[in-house]
Amino acid sequence: MDKLKVENFGPIAKADVTFGDLTFLVGAQASGKSMFLELLKLLVDKDAIVETLRKYNYIISKNNASYLLDAFFGNGMAGVWRKNTKINFDGVDASFVTSLMKNNVEGIEEKLFYIPAQRIFSISDGRPKAFSEFDPTTPYVLRQFSDILRVFMSIGLGGNTTLFPIKTRLKNLQRKSFDSSIFHGGKVVIENENGQRKMRMQVAGMDMPFMAWSAGQKEFMPLLMGFYCVSGPPMHLLNKDQYEYIVIEEPEMGLHPQAIMAVLLEILELVQMGKKVIVSTHSTVPLEFVWAFNILKESNRKNKEADLLKLFDEKAKGKGMLDGIFEKTIKTYAFERKDNGQVVSVDISSLDAMDEQNIVSEWGGLSSFASRATNLVSNYCDE
Repeated sequence: MDKLKVENFGPIAKADVTFGDLTFLVGAQASGKSMFLELLKLLVDKDAIVETLRKYNYIISKNNASYLLDAFFGNGMAGVWRKNTKINFDGVDASFVTSLMKNNVEGIEEKLFYIPAQRIFSISDGRPKAFSEFDPTTPYVLRQFSDILRVFMSIGLGGNTTLFPIKTRLKNLQRKSFDSSIFHGGKVVIENENGQRKMRMQVAGMDMPFMAWSAGQKEFMPLLMGFYCVSGPPMHLLNKDQYEYIVIEEPEMGLHPQAIMAVLLEILELVQMGKKVIVSTHSTVPLEFVWAFNILKESNRKNKEADLLKLFDEKAKGKGMLDGIFEKTIKTYAFERKDNGQVVSVDISSLDAMDEQNIVSEWGGLSSFASRATNLVSNYCDE
């Protein structure tokens, strides 16, 4: 999985993305980032997706791909793939939607693990929902993600009833950061309520049901469980090694910048495990990291990995945590909506603040307000 070129797909007029070991996508709301990533999932895991949908009694016609598109993107969404849609995936023309239905192979495992932006809807009153609990308008990526979390919470922990903290699932630096920025000494446990396994938080003498948690804690929990599913020791019925690629949409949702840094460190851990990771984001924190990464990568100094780690914690002593990170490639693309309303992708990987293109120098628009505020204040200071 190296390159995906898309034309006339949903809101996207033209997108041309070459994936790095870690790839960031930025852009305004409704600029097609999720559509692009869901399409990537469909192209990578078509056979496994068709098999899963048929298991849940979805009608998937070999002669009419609209059944698959509706079932995958959500009922009524088949129109995203138009007559003039052009798709090229790793040099192979996939423009004809009927090609999705050819040569389907059974027994294939999914290779791409997808953590969707709507992940909060995977949790119902403290428990992950089953695939069949969602209505047909829900995208496949959310239904499947929720079902994986359900299996994880049911059997992935063995006899353990603690969801956080778990020493075997996170490194000490990330675990401490998640605790200090999100849980504040709280312990997330699984309790049986009326025959259902549900999450509760024990903190400050309280036993809090899921719906009483803060918005950030509720947003973060499915993301944390997603990390558990693709890292740490092996689990019965959940094979983390089957996943070669990981998509994470908007990991910053509901989180303080300190917590976002801890999430980013966990993402780097996945990259070092050999996974290809693609992240969509509206936060400047990941791009600030990439900007520093780019500068340090060009330097001949020693101990660059240790210096980079200090971005996350000045007192960090995680020896070897980022070893070899500068051998990895990081790419960044902005999905830009032009004046005519059409969306195109722009390679902004340099993040060069001196670039003549505003889309590059302002990091896809993420730093434009900060730049204007700096200019305004500097003008007043000059007076």
